[in-house]
Amino acid sequence: MPDLPVTFEDVQSAATRIARVAHRTPVMTSRTINEMTGGEVFFKCECFQRIGAFKFRGAYNALSRLDDEERRRGVLTYSSGNHAQAVALASRMLGIHATIVMPRDAPPVKLAATRGYGAEVIAFDPSEDSRERLAQSLAAERGLRVIPPFEQPHVIAGQGTAAMELFDEVGELDLLCAPCGGGGLLSGSSISAGAMSPGCEVIGVEPEAGDDGLRAFESGKLVKIEVPDTIADGARTNSLGEMTLQIILANVTRMMTMPDAALVRTMRLVWERMKIIAEPTACLPIAALLEAGREGTIDATGKRVGVIVSGGNVDLTKVGGWFK
Repeated sequence: MPDLPVTFEDVQSAATRIARVAHRTPVMTSRTINEMTGGEVFFKCECFQRIGAFKFRGAYNALSRLDDEERRRGVLTYSSGNHAQAVALASRMLGIHATIVMPRDAPPVKLAATRGYGAEVIAFDPSEDSRERLAQSLAAERGLRVIPPFEQPHVIAGQGTAAMELFDEVGELDLLCAPCGGGGLLSGSSISAGAMSPGCEVIGVEPEAGDDGLRAFESGKLVKIEVPDTIADGARTNSLGEMTLQIILANVTRMMTMPDAALVRTMRLVWERMKIIAEPTACLPIAALLEAGREGTIDATGKRVGVIVSGGNVDLTKVGGWFK
């Protein structure tokens, strides 16, 4: 096994650091989904996490480790929504000024929440500028510490605590499925799986329109694409990171994609049957289970399966159009 930038000891350290501030989210099951898949499925419901998504774990772990000078100067990040909210809330809790670069077309609910947590939001047009370039320019100009959404060891370690809690509660699993955008949740989850359930296969699921992770997994090197047009706004990334790809190549069994139409079908079923508000990105791995029989889906028959339900921040103004 190669030396990786994040270890299970880092995940354990993150769990200790966030224990008093992050929610230990519930693990839920559904008889209906078990019957549909032929397996026993355990849903780790990060939609009940602070800010409504797993991102709070990594943001708080990273920000809480800054020294006094870094906290005084403030932090900056770039995000379409959930990481933005997480950094905004964690910064408020720790007394740090946060500047967030967000695309103008980010879901209004996420823009409003980020501002509501007290962050300074700088909106930009993604068709005219790169969020990374704009963030680096602003950080240099203002002397801010950049907290990236996934390509940072403490962020990855924090995200791995969700799967760590899942294994702690339900024991070993045959499969662990997680959505993938930049790869922070998937890579962190794979580290916990390797330590706590060594025989567990780890599967990452992306939107069909944003298959950079799948292509990088198959080629063994980073692949950059245009920002994908998908309702899974939490996975509108154009590339994995160097760190997350390294961990994914070492620990993840399989990468796959799901079309937006499957996400809509899955979201509706989860809302109606489980009474859980799961956002489109969170439905990526669930769709891969429920679309069983279609080429490229997951066979859960007779298996114990864990699913990280990554968040529940939905733009309700669009739901009526989706659920026609």
